[in-house]
Amino acid sequence: MDMQILYEDNHLLIAVKPVNIPSQGDPSGDADMLTLLKAYIKEKYNKPGEVYLGLVHRLDRPAGGVMAFARTSKAAARLSAQFAGHGAKKRYLAVLCGEGNGGSFADYIRKEANGTAILCDEGAAEAKAARLSYAPLAYTEGLTLADVSLQTGRHHQIRVQMAGHGLPLWGDQRYNPAAKPGQQLALWAYSLTIEHPTLHRPLTFTALPQGGVWDTPGFQAAMAAASAGFGLVYSDANVLAVDKPSGLPTAEADGGPDTLEARLKALYGTAYPLHRLDANTTGLVLFARTEQARDELLSAFEKRRVHKTYHCVVKGVPSSKEAFCTAYLQKDAQKARVTVFDSPRPGAKEIQTAYRMLASKGGESLLAVDLYTGRTHQIRAHLAHLGHPLLGDDKYGDRDWNRARKVCLPRLCAVELSFSLPATSPLAYLNELRLTAQPPWIF
Repeated sequence: MDMQILYEDNHLLIAVKPVNIPSQGDPSGDADMLTLLKAYIKEKYNKPGEVYLGLVHRLDRPAGGVMAFARTSKAAARLSAQFAGHGAKKRYLAVLCGEGNGGSFADYIRKEANGTAILCDEGAAEAKAARLSYAPLAYTEGLTLADVSLQTGRHHQIRVQMAGHGLPLWGDQRYNPAAKPGQQLALWAYSLTIEHPTLHRPLTFTALPQGGVWDTPGFQAAMAAASAGFGLVYSDANVLAVDKPSGLPTAEADGGPDTLEARLKALYGTAYPLHRLDANTTGLVLFARTEQARDELLSAFEKRRVHKTYHCVVKGVPSSKEAFCTAYLQKDAQKARVTVFDSPRPGAKEIQTAYRMLASKGGESLLAVDLYTGRTHQIRAHLAHLGHPLLGDDKYGDRDWNRARKVCLPRLCAVELSFSLPATSPLAYLNELRLTAQPPWIF
């Protein structure tokens, strides 16, 4: 069997496990990944005697995807510690039966004697905590393509938890009663991030599934976007709407070799950024795919015909549950920060920010914020000026509070985009859309 090798050196081997191949030998006697890779090393390097290869984690037999193996005992110990301590970051693609809205699940799982697993109460014998989060990437015909992240690593965890919450995996013969004989489990480990055991630098490896349910229309584009590090929310011949992760600059003009614009160009060829989010702000960003669409939408942004809503967590509880606030913002490019004033100042531009309180607890509030102007750091600076700095914002906020809460990035996400374009616009069809994204945090 030809093995897909993603990376190898003297300490580390990264390979793609095909579906229905055991991670290591089992009573079936079927060929397994560990044995196959040992044979690969022995043949490639003409090694005499027994080849060492350490198994540091596993994938369920019917699942496929990226796996790491250690080529030395020292590397095995270090990699095993990363997987046991959750230093290794694993992300999975799953096709769910039903329409999932995304979120997090915290349950308890117990492994049964017959090899299955069940959800159970916390006090049940041999119960183990199981936590995961998932985000929908695409929907079609009653199915949800989901990006799943594990916070724990339990037996059959994704399959058991998703089924227990009413979203069983497509083709899961064990936990999905509606699965048909012959259907292949739609679970794939598509991304693995580890620290190299000797070089001590982070490495991320990705591989995408193909064939079967994975070729459902819309799934391949969404998976390619996820593999590139962002969520594809909407696309057509004119526009791309993507869910930007934290830490990634929006535009090539922002500087740095890695930007959302550059990643989109690598996938789609042309992508014009129409607005920006701060590097550490997550959520919806809109790009044009043609010059005509770019010009049309830039004009729409200037005329406030594109409406943006954000969610953020702030310190304190505003005295008014909702408010429309006007102030004046002055930018200091050299210091990379802005100052907000209540009255006009030379060089200051008017800003308009509206908010409504969605919830509050423990001296913090979750706000929905609508921008009527789009200035640098507007939400962060304006809310701090009003006495309610964002959680995690050291530039304009309360550093001691951020440290006490152990939050180092602003809790700010662009959650909604909508349009009110003229009926005569060639892009007027966008008025029918309401694009949404979920914050990567829970209030």
